[in-house]
Amino acid sequence: MELRQLRYFLTVAEELHFGRAAERLHIVQSAVSQQLRRLERELGTELFTRSTRVVRLTEAGNRLLPYAREMLAVQARAREAVDELRAEQAATVRLGTSSGLGAWLDVVLTAYARHTGHAQLELVTGGTEERVAQVRAGDLDAALLRGERTDPGLEFLPLWEDALMAALPAGHELAARETVELARLAELPLRLSPSSRNPALHDLVMRSCRAAGYAPVLGPEFTNDQDTLAAIGHGKPSWTVFYAPHAEQLPVPGVVFRPLSDPAPVMRTYLAVRNGPPRAALRALIEACYEAVDGGPGVRPGSPLTRDVRDVGR
Repeated sequence: MELRQLRYFLTVAEELHFGRAAERLHIVQSAVSQQLRRLERELGTELFTRSTRVVRLTEAGNRLLPYAREMLAVQARAREAVDELRAEQAATVRLGTSSGLGAWLDVVLTAYARHTGHAQLELVTGGTEERVAQVRAGDLDAALLRGERTDPGLEFLPLWEDALMAALPAGHELAARETVELARLAELPLRLSPSSRNPALHDLVMRSCRAAGYAPVLGPEFTNDQDTLAAIGHGKPSWTVFYAPHAEQLPVPGVVFRPLSDPAPVMRTYLAVRNGPPRAALRALIEACYEAVDGGPGVRPGSPLTRDVRDVGR
């Protein structure tokens, strides 16, 4: 028994006329008759009494009628469910995120919700290179990345800038200062992620130290927030760096965060997207990121988005 046969049966039962039923189904009358004969053979009984003037349901046809309606209604609901899922998937944006975004991520998510009440935003974590590769392959719609880079298949939309802050032992003499000059940290071991793990941050810190007139003394590598900050607060004196929005969310006993100066290193965040016009849900995410830049936490004067970036895909 095929759904097509049940659809033909139901249409003839409603019209009680093979010609009109064929017109409703947009097929020839012979095809309707042929499929209903097959259905009757399968069921072993006639469903209609036919004459040159009258078509009527038999007792078997009347028994089948409510089940045919139910089965076709189930098919319609199943199709609707799949269509709804397809629409949801089309509206879902998969965003690769970076650690240490702090309040920026909340600002972006809030702005995104204002732009669209139905599209879903799925957050995906992973290493920088992994996220770039996923955007390039289409597994991610976009990714938030730190540090300038190029890729022939991608656009990198410049967003906000974050200042770096020094994480110091609370008992160290430099902790008493409101701002710490980078040169004063020359003798204190620096806990830093290796270049292979975080090249943008590693290069920025090393470049800033050189600008301050020294090559930093490297201590144990930065492992994770908890362990590294615990070692700074309670172990041998050392220091590391955190992005300002992240530092604001990390009150740690024994550790203080201080702005850096001379120079004051900053890191720009970019939104990586594939080349070409973005679909509606992705455009809403891009606009949400623009709003974050215009009114998000710690926005630095002089770092607005350029017009050509705002016109991406238009």
